[in-house]
Amino acid sequence: MYGETFQSARAYDAHPLARPAHRRCGPTVHGARAELARISGRPERCGRRQSGAARPLDHDRERRVEGGHPGPRLELAGGVGGSRVRGDRRQRGESSGDAPTRQGVHRWIARRADDRQRRQPRSVGTSLGRVRRQRAHGSRWERVLRTGAPSQPVHQKNSLASETPVTDGERVYVYLGYAGLYALDFDGKIVWSKPMDVLPVRQGWGSAGSPALHEGRLYDVNDNEAQSFLAAYDTKTGNELWRVTRDERSNWSSPFIWQNALRTEIVTTGTKKVRSYDTNGRLLWELSGMTSLHAATPAAAGGLLYVSSGYPTDSTRPVYAIRPGATGDISLKPDQRTNDYVVWSHPTLAGSYPSGLVAGDTYYMLLDRGIVTATDAQTGSEVYGRQRIATDGGTFSASPWTYNGKIFALNEDGTTYVIQAGREFMVVGKNPLDEFTLATPAIANGRLFIRTATKLYCIGSRPGAR
Repeated sequence: MYGETFQSARAYDAHPLARPAHRRCGPTVHGARAELARISGRPERCGRRQSGAARPLDHDRERRVEGGHPGPRLELAGGVGGSRVRGDRRQRGESSGDAPTRQGVHRWIARRADDRQRRQPRSVGTSLGRVRRQRAHGSRWERVLRTGAPSQPVHQKNSLASETPVTDGERVYVYLGYAGLYALDFDGKIVWSKPMDVLPVRQGWGSAGSPALHEGRLYDVNDNEAQSFLAAYDTKTGNELWRVTRDERSNWSSPFIWQNALRTEIVTTGTKKVRSYDTNGRLLWELSGMTSLHAATPAAAGGLLYVSSGYPTDSTRPVYAIRPGATGDISLKPDQRTNDYVVWSHPTLAGSYPSGLVAGDTYYMLLDRGIVTATDAQTGSEVYGRQRIATDGGTFSASPWTYNGKIFALNEDGTTYVIQAGREFMVVGKNPLDEFTLATPAIANGRLFIRTATKLYCIGSRPGAR
């Protein structure tokens, strides 16, 4: 796999929303993170608990960031970037991950090649997989994983490195769609690699779902137009432990590890159904009623699982709250809003890209156009209806996060809006970076990492600051 070349790129203009793959030619993993923080080996997205709540930070993110320079900043080669997933989902350029070790914090980024390389899509020497690591003190390395011309175009909000790496504190695991699955140690050595087939994706939009890490296994969903599947891989060897086929078409959501009071489940969302599997690939339950395109990642809190599915042109954009222990088909009948395992549902609550989150006893949903809703997380009753963040709020692709009684929403212009959590909607702050941003920020070791189109920002207290 390492060093092999791709077939020639084709069908760059397959769809009006598809952008030529050579314009984002090649993922690179390097040292700074913008999306799913994997903390102390815990594979929770965005450095958050399953609900989306942040761990304690040592800074006040409500303060205004003047001049777009909130703290240490790392300049990154390669232009536009940002991955997210688990969500988060289809963003441009770079995906990354954090893991504290005895040597300190290691920041990882997967990105495509630089601009000069991107102008030569058919060049065998084009870098399609590169890994870089940066320690907290600045030393770093960079590793090319694979070279070649890209095989498929991607959506304008996608890249060849939208998938986010994960780490267990000993290795970093990098999934790059058809460019392969890799494990590297912290010195940059490729421990193992796993080739992947080039499978067609709807309208040439590319892949984006990130792997989930749990107890020595990597779980990866590959939903496409040919043969969709969920597979588990051994983190020590890269060997495929099992694979189950899925009756799904292209999908961009990441698998979610739901550790509830009864068992551990691998929850996958698709355009046809939500499906839950045990850790050996056995189907536990399924729920129909999803939208025609799907990107958001589930959340869990208070003993419930929250699944959202929204696409702007669909008449229904549902959210479901599900209790543990379900078996078989738990789909709602046309006249139902609840059943034995669906605690509550709402037919038009979900957004498209951002994932929902739970703060306290409230479930918050951020819609792409800057609308926020709040719902009682246990009962599904409305706390407040649609509220617009700002008249000039722009478009939101990153998922919101919560900390210290506040909800944070980062738009594509790089502005973070601070919303008071609670029963009344109130915007209490606005922090502009004035940079194109698609990635959901990561929270790790008391710091907030924001990945923009050209930079990685680290926001937190400076050493020795009080």
